[in-house]
Amino acid sequence: MCQLLGMNCNTPTDVTFSFAGFAQRGGNTGDHADGWGIAFFEGQGLRHFVDHQRAVDSPVADLIRRYPIKSRNVIAHIRKATQGGVVLENCHPFVRELWGRYWVFAHNGDLKDFWPQLHGAFRPVGTTDSERAFCWIMQELAKSHAGTPSVAEMTITLRELAARIATHGTFNFLLSSGEALWAHASTHLWYIERRHPFAHASLADEDLSVDFAAHTTPADRVAVVVTAPLTSNELWTPFAAGELKVFVDGVAVG
Repeated sequence: MCQLLGMNCNTPTDVTFSFAGFAQRGGNTGDHADGWGIAFFEGQGLRHFVDHQRAVDSPVADLIRRYPIKSRNVIAHIRKATQGGVVLENCHPFVRELWGRYWVFAHNGDLKDFWPQLHGAFRPVGTTDSERAFCWIMQELAKSHAGTPSVAEMTITLRELAARIATHGTFNFLLSSGEALWAHASTHLWYIERRHPFAHASLADEDLSVDFAAHTTPADRVAVVVTAPLTSNELWTPFAAGELKVFVDGVAVG
Protein backbone atom coordinates (compact mmCIF):
# COMPACT_ATOMS: atom_id res chain seq x y z
CA MET A 1 0.00 0.00 0.00
CA CYS A 2 1.33 3.43 -0.92
CA GLN A 3 1.69 6.17 1.69
CA LEU A 4 0.09 9.63 1.56
CA LEU A 5 1.03 12.80 3.43
CA GLY A 6 -0.79 16.12 3.18
CA MET A 7 -0.41 19.37 5.09
CA ASN A 8 -2.71 22.41 5.13
CA CYS A 9 -1.93 25.54 7.17
CA ASN A 10 -3.09 29.10 7.71
CA THR A 11 0.48 30.40 7.40
CA PRO A 12 3.48 29.09 5.41
CA THR A 13 4.97 26.22 7.40
CA ASP A 14 7.78 23.77 6.77
CA VAL A 15 7.01 20.06 6.61
CA THR A 16 10.52 18.91 7.57
CA PHE A 17 9.51 17.14 10.81
CA SER A 18 6.62 15.18 9.27
CA PHE A 19 8.58 14.37 6.11
CA ALA A 20 11.53 13.03 8.13
CA GLY A 21 9.33 10.30 9.59
CA PHE A 22 7.28 9.83 6.43
CA ALA A 23 10.38 9.20 4.27
CA GLN A 24 11.44 6.32 6.53
CA ARG A 25 8.45 4.38 5.21
CA GLY A 26 10.07 4.46 1.77
CA GLY A 27 12.39 1.51 2.34
CA ASN A 28 13.20 1.50 6.06
CA THR A 29 10.15 1.11 8.34
CA GLY A 30 8.01 0.24 5.30
CA ASP A 31 8.55 -1.63 2.02
CA HIS A 32 7.36 1.19 -0.20
CA ALA A 33 10.44 1.30 -2.43
CA ASP A 34 9.05 2.19 -5.86
CA GLY A 35 9.53 5.95 -5.87
CA TRP A 36 8.26 9.02 -4.08
CA GLY A 37 7.37 12.66 -4.64
CA ILE A 38 6.36 15.91 -2.97
CA ALA A 39 4.78 19.18 -4.10
CA PHE A 40 4.75 22.55 -2.27
CA PHE A 41 2.47 25.44 -3.19
CA GLU A 42 3.95 28.93 -2.89
CA GLY A 43 1.32 31.51 -3.87
CA GLN A 44 0.43 30.71 -7.49
CA GLY A 45 3.69 28.81 -7.92
CA LEU A 46 4.58 25.20 -7.23
CA ARG A 47 7.74 23.31 -6.28
CA HIS A 48 7.44 19.71 -7.50
CA PHE A 49 9.99 16.93 -6.82
CA VAL A 50 9.70 13.25 -7.82
CA ASP A 51 12.18 10.38 -7.86
CA HIS A 52 11.84 6.71 -8.78
CA GLN A 53 14.44 5.78 -6.12
CA ARG A 54 13.53 4.82 -2.53
CA ALA A 55 12.64 7.82 -0.39
CA VAL A 56 14.81 6.64 2.50
CA ASP A 57 18.06 7.04 0.54
CA SER A 58 17.09 9.30 -2.38
CA PRO A 59 19.40 12.32 -2.73
CA VAL A 60 16.37 14.40 -3.64
CA ALA A 61 14.57 13.32 -0.46
CA ASP A 62 17.68 14.25 1.51
CA LEU A 63 17.45 17.73 0.01
CA ILE A 64 13.86 18.06 1.21
CA ARG A 65 14.80 16.90 4.72
CA ARG A 66 17.50 19.57 4.92
CA TYR A 67 15.72 22.42 3.12
CA PRO A 68 12.76 23.80 5.13
CA ILE A 69 10.52 24.95 2.28
CA LYS A 70 7.54 26.81 3.75
CA SER A 71 4.10 26.27 2.24
CA ARG A 72 0.42 26.42 3.19
CA ASN A 73 -0.41 23.28 1.19
CA VAL A 74 1.85 20.25 0.71
CA ILE A 75 1.20 16.80 -0.79
CA ALA A 76 3.71 13.93 -0.60
CA HIS A 77 3.55 10.30 -1.71
CA ILE A 78 5.63 7.15 -1.27
CA ARG A 79 4.93 4.50 -3.87
CA LYS A 80 4.46 0.76 -3.72
CA ALA A 81 3.64 -0.09 -7.31
CA THR A 82 0.48 -2.00 -8.22
CA GLN A 83 0.03 -0.75 -11.79
CA GLY A 84 2.75 0.74 -13.99
CA GLY A 85 6.51 0.29 -13.92
CA VAL A 86 8.98 1.84 -11.48
CA VAL A 87 9.80 4.83 -13.66
CA LEU A 88 9.81 8.58 -13.09
CA GLU A 89 6.60 9.30 -15.01
CA ASN A 90 4.65 6.97 -12.70
CA CYS A 91 5.71 8.75 -9.50
CA HIS A 92 3.16 10.78 -7.56
CA PRO A 93 2.11 13.47 -6.97
CA PHE A 94 0.84 14.36 -10.43
CA VAL A 95 0.31 17.96 -11.56
CA ARG A 96 -2.10 19.51 -14.07
CA GLU A 97 -3.33 23.04 -14.83
CA LEU A 98 -7.02 23.98 -14.69
CA TRP A 99 -8.61 27.47 -14.55
CA GLY A 100 -5.16 29.03 -14.46
CA ARG A 101 -4.10 27.15 -11.32
CA TYR A 102 -1.90 24.15 -10.61
CA TRP A 103 -3.67 21.09 -9.22
CA VAL A 104 -1.76 18.36 -7.39
CA PHE A 105 -3.01 14.80 -6.82
CA ALA A 106 -1.70 11.65 -5.11
CA HIS A 107 -3.46 8.30 -4.73
CA ASN A 108 -3.12 5.23 -2.55
CA GLY A 109 -4.96 2.13 -3.72
CA ASP A 110 -5.66 -0.09 -6.70
CA LEU A 111 -8.41 0.58 -9.25
CA LYS A 112 -9.53 -2.43 -11.27
CA ASP A 113 -10.88 -2.12 -14.83
CA PHE A 114 -10.75 1.68 -14.67
CA TRP A 115 -10.38 2.95 -18.23
CA PRO A 116 -12.46 6.13 -18.50
CA GLN A 117 -12.90 7.98 -21.76
CA LEU A 118 -10.44 10.86 -21.77
CA HIS A 119 -11.34 13.14 -24.64
CA GLY A 120 -10.19 16.54 -23.45
CA ALA A 121 -6.91 18.19 -22.56
CA PHE A 122 -6.14 15.79 -19.71
CA ARG A 123 -4.21 12.68 -20.72
CA PRO A 124 -1.89 10.47 -18.66
CA VAL A 125 1.83 10.51 -19.36
CA GLY A 126 2.56 7.34 -17.39
CA THR A 127 0.74 4.03 -17.06
CA THR A 128 -0.83 4.14 -13.59
CA ASP A 129 -4.48 3.85 -12.63
CA SER A 130 -3.82 6.82 -10.34
CA GLU A 131 -2.90 9.23 -13.12
CA ARG A 132 -5.88 8.05 -15.18
CA ALA A 133 -8.15 8.82 -12.22
CA PHE A 134 -6.61 12.28 -11.81
CA CYS A 135 -7.03 13.09 -15.50
CA TRP A 136 -10.67 11.98 -15.41
CA ILE A 137 -11.34 14.09 -12.31
CA MET A 138 -9.80 17.15 -13.99
CA GLN A 139 -11.82 16.49 -17.13
CA GLU A 140 -15.08 16.18 -15.22
CA LEU A 141 -14.36 19.26 -13.10
CA ALA A 142 -13.77 21.28 -16.25
CA LYS A 143 -17.09 20.03 -17.63
CA SER A 144 -18.98 20.74 -14.39
CA HIS A 145 -17.71 24.27 -13.71
CA ALA A 146 -17.09 27.11 -16.17
CA GLY A 147 -14.55 28.68 -13.82
CA THR A 148 -12.95 28.11 -10.46
CA PRO A 149 -15.74 27.00 -8.08
CA SER A 150 -15.90 27.87 -4.41
CA VAL A 151 -14.40 25.37 -1.98
CA ALA A 152 -17.92 24.29 -0.99
CA GLU A 153 -19.00 23.75 -4.62
CA MET A 154 -15.78 21.92 -5.39
CA THR A 155 -16.32 19.62 -2.42
CA ILE A 156 -19.81 18.67 -3.60
CA THR A 157 -18.54 17.79 -7.08
CA LEU A 158 -15.57 15.85 -5.73
CA ARG A 159 -17.79 13.75 -3.47
CA GLU A 160 -19.79 12.66 -6.52
CA LEU A 161 -16.71 11.91 -8.62
CA ALA A 162 -14.86 10.08 -5.83
CA ALA A 163 -17.84 7.82 -5.19
CA ARG A 164 -17.94 6.83 -8.87
CA ILE A 165 -14.24 6.01 -9.03
CA ALA A 166 -14.30 4.15 -5.69
CA THR A 167 -16.58 1.49 -7.19
CA HIS A 168 -13.45 0.24 -9.01
CA GLY A 169 -11.39 -0.37 -5.87
CA THR A 170 -9.43 1.39 -3.15
CA PHE A 171 -9.38 5.15 -3.67
CA ASN A 172 -7.57 7.06 -0.95
CA PHE A 173 -6.39 10.37 -2.38
CA LEU A 174 -5.19 13.90 -1.69
CA LEU A 175 -5.92 16.87 -3.98
CA SER A 176 -5.02 20.55 -3.72
CA SER A 177 -4.99 23.71 -5.79
CA GLY A 178 -3.11 25.68 -3.16
CA GLU A 179 -6.37 27.08 -1.76
CA ALA A 180 -7.51 24.01 0.17
CA LEU A 181 -6.63 20.34 0.70
CA TRP A 182 -9.19 17.64 -0.12
CA ALA A 183 -8.72 14.14 1.27
CA HIS A 184 -10.80 11.04 0.48
CA ALA A 185 -10.59 7.69 2.28
CA SER A 186 -11.67 4.29 1.07
CA THR A 187 -9.65 2.46 3.72
CA HIS A 188 -6.79 4.01 5.72
CA LEU A 189 -6.44 7.76 6.29
CA TRP A 190 -5.89 9.77 9.49
CA TYR A 191 -5.65 13.44 10.34
CA ILE A 192 -4.66 15.78 13.14
CA GLU A 193 -5.24 19.50 13.66
CA ARG A 194 -2.48 21.23 15.59
CA ARG A 195 -3.24 24.58 17.22
CA HIS A 196 -2.43 26.60 20.34
CA PRO A 197 -1.38 25.44 22.88
CA PHE A 198 1.12 23.48 20.79
CA ALA A 199 2.77 20.47 22.40
CA HIS A 200 5.77 18.20 22.09
CA ALA A 201 5.56 15.47 19.41
CA SER A 202 7.65 12.34 18.77
CA LEU A 203 7.86 10.52 15.44
CA ALA A 204 6.80 6.89 15.27
CA ASP A 205 9.19 5.98 12.43
CA GLU A 206 12.35 7.76 13.57
CA ASP A 207 13.99 8.80 16.84
CA LEU A 208 13.11 12.47 16.42
CA SER A 209 10.93 14.83 18.40
CA VAL A 210 10.02 18.52 18.28
CA ASP A 211 8.50 21.08 20.60
CA PHE A 212 6.01 22.81 18.29
CA ALA A 213 5.47 25.58 20.85
CA ALA A 214 9.01 26.81 20.19
CA HIS A 215 8.38 27.17 16.46
CA THR A 216 4.82 28.53 16.27
CA THR A 217 2.64 31.46 17.30
CA PRO A 218 -0.73 31.24 19.09
CA ALA A 219 -2.48 32.09 15.80
CA ASP A 220 -0.97 29.18 13.81
CA ARG A 221 -3.11 26.25 12.68
CA VAL A 222 -1.77 23.16 10.93
CA ALA A 223 -3.67 20.12 9.67
CA VAL A 224 -1.80 16.96 8.67
CA VAL A 225 -3.37 14.04 6.78
CA VAL A 226 -1.53 10.74 6.47
CA THR A 227 -2.06 7.06 5.67
CA ALA A 228 -0.96 6.02 9.18
CA PRO A 229 -0.24 8.28 12.18
CA LEU A 230 3.24 9.81 12.06
CA THR A 231 3.65 10.46 15.77
CA SER A 232 3.39 8.16 18.76
CA ASN A 233 2.19 10.63 21.40
CA GLU A 234 -0.58 12.59 19.65
CA LEU A 235 -4.27 11.83 19.13
CA TRP A 236 -5.01 11.20 15.43
CA THR A 237 -8.55 10.93 14.04
CA PRO A 238 -9.40 8.22 11.49
CA PHE A 239 -11.47 8.92 8.39
CA ALA A 240 -14.61 6.88 7.88
CA ALA A 241 -14.78 4.66 4.81
CA GLY A 242 -15.99 6.71 1.86
CA GLU A 243 -15.44 10.03 3.66
CA LEU A 244 -14.21 13.16 1.90
CA LYS A 245 -12.88 16.03 4.01
CA VAL A 246 -11.66 19.46 3.00
CA PHE A 247 -9.14 21.48 5.02
CA VAL A 248 -8.78 25.27 4.80
CA ASP A 249 -6.36 27.33 6.89
CA GLY A 250 -5.44 24.29 8.96
CA VAL A 251 -9.02 23.35 9.89
CA ALA A 252 -11.44 20.71 8.56
CA VAL A 253 -14.38 22.71 7.15
CA GLY A 254 -16.39 19.99 5.50
